Amino acid sequence: MTNEFLFFLNIGKSLENAEQSQMFGKPCFKVNSKAFICFFQNEMVFKLNGTVHTDAINLESAKLFDPSGKNRAMKEWVQIPFKHSEQWKNFAIEAKKYVCSI
Repeated sequence: MTNEFLFFLNIGKSLENAEQSQMFGKPCFKVNSKAFICFFQNEMVFKLNGTVHTDAINLESAKLFDPSGKNRAMKEWVQIPFKHSEQWKNFAIEAKKYVCSI
């Protein structure tokens, strides 16, 4: 297991009512059966909206999540590199709040 993956796991396990699961064959955490964070290409991916989404996508090297690699990005999902890992937990909290609100 990579340090990045362990960091992802620790964040997911620290969030109340978050359940470890799979999304597109990738590790994720869900709340109320809805995915809100996942791990892909040694980076963490967050389901976000509004200004939090804007803040996330504006981070250096952040991008919309495109698990197929066929230029079909999932517009609400932002993939954030490990160099911004100090912000991962806050984005995870915001992603969980967002998913719980819809």
